[in-house]
Amino acid sequence: MSRHLRAGERIVGTEALHGGITAEMRRLTIGTGEGGTRDLVLRTFVDPFFVEHAEDLLKTEAGVLPLLAGAGVSAPGLVAADPTAAHCEYPSLLMTHLTGRTVLDDEGVEARVPLLARQLVAIHALRPAERPREYVALTTADTVVTPKDADAAAWAAAIDVIREPAPPYEGRFLHRDFQPGNVLFDVPLPGPAVPRITGVVDWVQTSWGPADLDVAHCSTNLALLHGPAWGLRFAEAYEEAGGVLAAAASERLYWWVRDALAFSEEVQSVGRPWREAGRKELTTRVVEERLDAYVTALMDALG
Repeated sequence: MSRHLRAGERIVGTEALHGGITAEMRRLTIGTGEGGTRDLVLRTFVDPFFVEHAEDLLKTEAGVLPLLAGAGVSAPGLVAADPTAAHCEYPSLLMTHLTGRTVLDDEGVEARVPLLARQLVAIHALRPAERPREYVALTTADTVVTPKDADAAAWAAAIDVIREPAPPYEGRFLHRDFQPGNVLFDVPLPGPAVPRITGVVDWVQTSWGPADLDVAHCSTNLALLHGPAWGLRFAEAYEEAGGVLAAAASERLYWWVRDALAFSEEVQSVGRPWREAGRKELTTRVVEERLDAYVTALMDALG
């Protein structure tokens, strides 16, 4: 890390940052030559699965972060990247630190959802000179894991939806993991002031695809964090903010169900960072129950 610091600087402290699933995150406090400090953030892939895919993921983020500078979307600045662990023990990326914090509490969600929607509309409006890679959807009808005691009929119908070919779409610049855990807020003390978004992080999955896919992903996260009604509400907020979704209900259903079903394969890992952040009540069982309720609500609303 010291090779990428300014003259006279050195690392004087580190702090683990919680809330992520795919990587270890650390805030590095840098002592400056003038006696002050500044912060950087180090992303490190240590899980064997993500180490295997780290080169592609970190090269994507290293390429995207400079494109976002001055584009109207607040994101970290790239300092250095080591996608193949040529210099670090594990594949890593060093970036600037953004102010703000993730907010996952139920309290205040009604004020944050419109802000999230407007931020996602701004991301989808980006038109970089070089288009990112096409989106990847790994879930298949054969890999879905139906939760215990789930509504079997609703899940069978949802699985049948993603057996069909993907509907046509107009491509957009996608974050691909846009959700409350990757959005930083400045939350004022109790009073009339409203929160504001200070930045969006974790751009390793950036790709090109349907806006519905990003909306679906944030909707599923909101449904599991705050209840199924908030998952359905986010799509409305996105359109109210000027976003455009698929015109046909059947097309929307395809993307939204595809994302929700993807969570069934990793439900045990999804709730862990939320519990670490203070949402102790979001046990694996609670997350499963909310996922079942959300899939059922999607099928009732659009199926």
